[in-house]
Amino acid sequence: MPELIQIHDHGVVRELNMARAPVNALNPDLCVALREAIAAAVGSGAAGLVLSGRPKVFSAGLDVPHLLSLADRSALKAAWGEFFGAARALAESPVPVVAAIAGHAPAGGCVLALCCDYRIMASGPFRIGLNESQVGLAVPEGIQHLMRRVVGPHRAERLLVAGEMVEAERALSLGLVDELVDIDDVVPRAVHWLKALLELPRKPMLQTRALARADLAAALQPEAVPLDRFVDDWNDPDTQAGLRALVAKLGK
Repeated sequence: MPELIQIHDHGVVRELNMARAPVNALNPDLCVALREAIAAAVGSGAAGLVLSGRPKVFSAGLDVPHLLSLADRSALKAAWGEFFGAARALAESPVPVVAAIAGHAPAGGCVLALCCDYRIMASGPFRIGLNESQVGLAVPEGIQHLMRRVVGPHRAERLLVAGEMVEAERALSLGLVDELVDIDDVVPRAVHWLKALLELPRKPMLQTRALARADLAAALQPEAVPLDRFVDDWNDPDTQAGLRALVAKLGK
């Protein structure tokens, strides 16, 4: 079985490359592998992390066909729990994390990117955003907070309510991503940014970072992303119709 997370070391920086073909759909196995890879990297002394994805697709978000196959409520709740566990692992990482976004990042892919310290995206016709409302899902408060903290309350409201996906250039202008580079330079630039940050005095940098990101970790605690309500929304007939239409469209 292929490794779901491929590890590449760049000196003191470790790259965690999501490698679930074809589009890094976030099923429980990938989410668990990501959480474990973060813990292992930190435990082995990595000073910074780069989260990367597949060429032209960072992550296509949650594995909707897998979730639709789960008839049991507890299994569905557990699957969503693993996703939010992976997001929390990024948000609570004690070392800086850069999202190297060399392609599209809708929905859950965008959530993972928003949990990182810095986002570098490939320039070109790639899109990023939280498009949940387009398939009938309400975005929980904790995830809305992630968007508000990077683009501001009013702009976040407009993007979230419309479920808008924005192309790379607009994402940069909104502050949704921090830099655009050529697709082949996304990971090298992420490594370079991290290594420059790591040249700062370590303890005060990490202490300041922890204070600045405390709201991010708090936003992903269970009370801010109530799984029972999420499962209820998922099972709503309108949501199910929207999700099945999405799957049918993707299958064509």
